Formats: sequence, C-alpha cells, structure tokens
Amino acid sequence: MVQDYTSGLEPSNESVVDFRGNPADKTRTGGWLAAGLILGTELAERVCVVGIAMNLVTYLVGDLHLSTSRSANIVTNFMGTLNLLALLGGFVADAKLGRFLTAATAAAIAAAGTSLLTMATSLSSMQPPECDDFRLKEHECVSASGGQLSMLFAALYIIAAGAGGIKANVSGFGSDQFDNSDPKEERSMVFFFNRFYFCISLGSLFAVTVLVYLQDNVGRGWGYGISAATMVAAMVILLAGTTRYRFRRPQGSPLTVLLRVMWRARRKRGLAYPEHVQELHGYEAATAPHTDRLRWLDKAAILQSHEISAPESFSEGKKTVNTTKVSTVTEVEEVKMVLKLLPIWATCIMFWTIYSQMTTFSVEQATYMNRKVGSFTYPSGSLSFFLFISILLITSLNEKLLVPLARGFTHNVQGITSLQRVGIGLIFSVIAMVVAAVVEMRRKELANEGSKTVSVFWLVPQFCLVGIGEGFAYVGQLEFFIREAPEKMKSMSTGLFISTISMGFFLSSVLVTIVDKVTSGGWIKNNLNNGRLDYFYWMLAVLGVLNFIVFLVFASRHHYKANTYQWKNQGKELKVWNDENCEVKQHGELYHEPGLRVTPGVGRASKQPPPHIAKYYHSKLCV
Repeated sequence: MVQDYTSGLEPSNESVVDFRGNPADKTRTGGWLAAGLILGTELAERVCVVGIAMNLVTYLVGDLHLSTSRSANIVTNFMGTLNLLALLGGFVADAKLGRFLTAATAAAIAAAGTSLLTMATSLSSMQPPECDDFRLKEHECVSASGGQLSMLFAALYIIAAGAGGIKANVSGFGSDQFDNSDPKEERSMVFFFNRFYFCISLGSLFAVTVLVYLQDNVGRGWGYGISAATMVAAMVILLAGTTRYRFRRPQGSPLTVLLRVMWRARRKRGLAYPEHVQELHGYEAATAPHTDRLRWLDKAAILQSHEISAPESFSEGKKTVNTTKVSTVTEVEEVKMVLKLLPIWATCIMFWTIYSQMTTFSVEQATYMNRKVGSFTYPSGSLSFFLFISILLITSLNEKLLVPLARGFTHNVQGITSLQRVGIGLIFSVIAMVVAAVVEMRRKELANEGSKTVSVFWLVPQFCLVGIGEGFAYVGQLEFFIREAPEKMKSMSTGLFISTISMGFFLSSVLVTIVDKVTSGGWIKNNLNNGRLDYFYWMLAVLGVLNFIVFLVFASRHHYKANTYQWKNQGKELKVWNDENCEVKQHGELYHEPGLRVTPGVGRASKQPPPHIAKYYHSKLCV
C-alpha cells in the first residue's frame, strides 16, 4: 500500500511581540484574559449582524412597502457583501495593518454603521407615507423613495465593511494569544475555538430572541440602538486590553503570492518545459513536493538567463536570482494546493443559497401564519431560534455520540471525513427545501380556502433541518479548507470558505431575479397567497440534488493532503502505525529506513529526523 505524507511543519518565523514591539513576555501577555477580551468583539458582531439580517425583510416589506422579491434581494446582497468583504479584511491585515488594528478599525466602522441604521429606521422623514391595514394587506401602499432608502443602504454597507473586517481577523487574533509550541497553551487554543463558536451561537440566540422582539414590539430604533451600543462597548473593551495582547507583525498576504505565480506562469506560457524538473527554480530547497497536476503553473518557476545576475566579485563566486521575475517550486506547489480546492468550493455554494431562504422568504411566510401563543405574538424573525438551537445540538451530539459511533464503522479517528460532513449537510439542505415546499403548498391551500390560518410552528422543521445541515456543512467546510491548504495560505483558505457563504447569498439574489423575470412575477408575489413560493422551493431542491451529484464526482476524485509531521518535543517515541521496515520515497529516489516508526497526523520523534524526512513531502511504502 502507498500512503502519502507531508513534511514536518517548519517553525513559524513570525515574531510575537507586545504592544511596544518588544518580544512578548508570556507571563504578562496573551492567555485567557487577552483571548476573553477578543471574544467579546465576535459576540458583539453576531448580535449586530444577526439582529439585523434575521428580521430585516419584514421591515422592508411591512414598513418601507417594498416588494417581497426586492426585499429578499436586499437582505441576501447585504449578507453576501459582508462575507465577501471578509476577504478584503484578511488581505489588509496580512499585508499591512495586522489583525488587531484591522479588527479594532472594523469594530469602529461597524459601530458607526449600526448607529446610522438606528437613525435611518427611527426618523420619520426616512419612512414612506403611513398606510391603512387594508391597503397594506393588498400591498397597495406607497413604497419608500430612493432618497429615503439611501441612508438605509449606506448604513447596511458600512456595517458590512466593519463586520467583514471583524469576521476575518478576530478568530486569528484570538488564537495568536496562545503559543502552539507550549503543550499547555496548545490545549487552551482548542478550547478557545470551542468558546469562539459558543460566542457566535450565544450572540445569535440573543439577537433572534431579545432584539427581534424589541424591533417588532417596541421599535426598530431600540433594537438597532442596543446593537450599536453593544458594538461600541466591545470596541472599548478590545482597545482596553491592548497591553495584554500578543501581536504578530504582518507578513504579507498569500493572495499576492497566488496572483504573482499565476501572472508569471501566463507571461512565460510560450517557454518550453525544462528537460528535468530539477531545473525549476528552488527545486532542491522546496518544502513541498513537485507534482504534475496543473503543470502550466510550473512555467512560473522556469529560470531564464536574464533573471540571473553575475556575482559582484570573483571571490563571492555566487550568482543571484531576480526573485521579482521567477517563483520557487514551493510557491508554485502551494498555489496548486489552493486551486485544487476550487471544485469543492464551487459545490459548497448551493448550501448557503438554501440557507439564505431562512432569512428571507421563510421569515416572510411566517407573517401570513398564526403566530399567537396565548396572548403572546411570536416574532417572525425569532424562528431562527430553532435553527441555532439545532446547530448547537448537532455539534454537541457530533462530539459525544456521532463521531465515536462512526469510528466503529470507518476506523477513522475523525469518525467521518470533512467532505463526508459536507455531503451530509448538502443532503439535509435538500430535504429542508422539500419540506418547505410541502408546508408552503398546504399553507397557501388553507389560506385560499378561507380556513383557519395555520400555526407558524409548521415552519420549525425546515429551520431545524437547515440548522442540522449547517452543523455538518459549516464544520466540514471549515475543516476541509483549513486542513487542505498550505501552511502559509491558511488565512486565504479560510477566506475561500467564507466566500462560499457570500456566493451563496449572491446566487440567491440572482435566482430570485431570474425567476421573477421568467415567470413575470408569478411565483414570488408581494402577497404570497397569490404566488407560488412552493415552486421556488421545489426548484432549489432540484438544484440541490444536481449540485450534490456534482459534489460527489469532485469529492470522489479529491486526494486529501497528506498528514503533517511535527518534529518537536525530542525524546518522545513515535507510535507504531504500520510495519517497522519501510521505504521512504523522495522525488523519485528510494531511501531505506529500517525500523522507522511513524504515526499519521502529529508525530513525535525520538531523535532529530533525517533531513529528507523532516523537510520533504514523501510517500511511505510499507511491504
């Protein structure tokens, strides 16, 4: 059998400093106090964004009198832009400002945007003329003008810029407060990510319960005002902890490397491939193996004569390479790894298109249903409570029940692979759309027959199914894009994951626009009782099935990146994984390693490993 592996992680060359730029003192900086202050920023971001997105469509339709389809597109475009701007936030942090300064600036921007939104929803001059209940029910009211919408749009996209910058940097800055070379702090980092996800869920639950209730029953200004105050408080707390943080200086964005390699490969497309792969620039010093896939990128590493400078003096005897003209094999192979993720990236978009319906049409459906629970009127936007509860439930069951159970069948320490998790999430999203279509058919049928309005809790199953799907898909996608990326490009890979969410919301807007035009507004009407929203849900279910088939094709062809050796903590013995007598293949040459003991994943060495094992990607051939 042949099992591929990646070489050991090289120690990070990023210097960790305190706020004065001096080497960080671990006894005075970092740790849980610093991480806790940072977590507050993410909690505030969730309160702000979820409190806006989950109930915005009811404000646009009910208060500003916009059409249902246009309102849905405003919400999905806002969320799509927010997630897309996370890529920009990550680029700015990596290339220039650093994570702390970018996150703090983004928090200030988000606070300003939420404050502006509070004004836009509170000022009477920003509202259209009042409308009586009959005309409101028939959707015959005067819609908000472009001038009245201008402040709203400005506020939303300022919030998107701020929240995107927070989303891209808070998790990374929080993990910077722990030293992964210290076993104790490394364990704390694992808990940090658990608590990070907990803060996301806690902020979301607060938003869809308390804030949505205030927006519906007290006033939009109160709901958004609390969001603004929360963001201001989080920004102040983040800045107050400046002396406690550990900082990593910006090392340059990996996006620059990717674009540079692709540009150089295109510029040199007319060159012939070298006779021997060893002639590529940086081959001998490569920390990633050369592969034959996407071979056209190899031309970026072809070294031309004019890219080599003669030595300044005879005594030096060395030639220098103009690195502004040629890439190394390592850079080329890292770009190949990123591009290999794109087919899976494309098939993950559909999940978030289906997810976006939970913030738009499903919320609008609820306004046509019986929301009374005794004397209490259940807010439409609070149905997302069931979505977030499902996410928390499934993630808890994953660790305690599903993963241990799956290990017995798969013999995989992870239980199921990251792509299997994504596949399960896609299946649940399709089932959710089928259920949503059936519920909408029945709701519309009873409404048009004049029967009693059905309970809003008929919508709970579709929210729960999407929530269960997210519990699998979100974790699977995040794990896949982080684990499969090169070490130096993990922030870019995380950005790729976030961009699937963005593209999913944008795709929803495109589909709504196309359907509205093709059906002449027949499917998605202002009055859902006169439309065929169920047909739209059936269409999404069919598209989800087709997307799942394509996903299976790409997933079955994907070869997971080899596991990583981390050669550290000398004196600890490697565990036995397979036969003791193995051969290690390095770039076409075989090295016999009698008695080599290895373990997949994180390895430990009893002595300093040979250079060809510690430095290079290799295959382990056990007979």
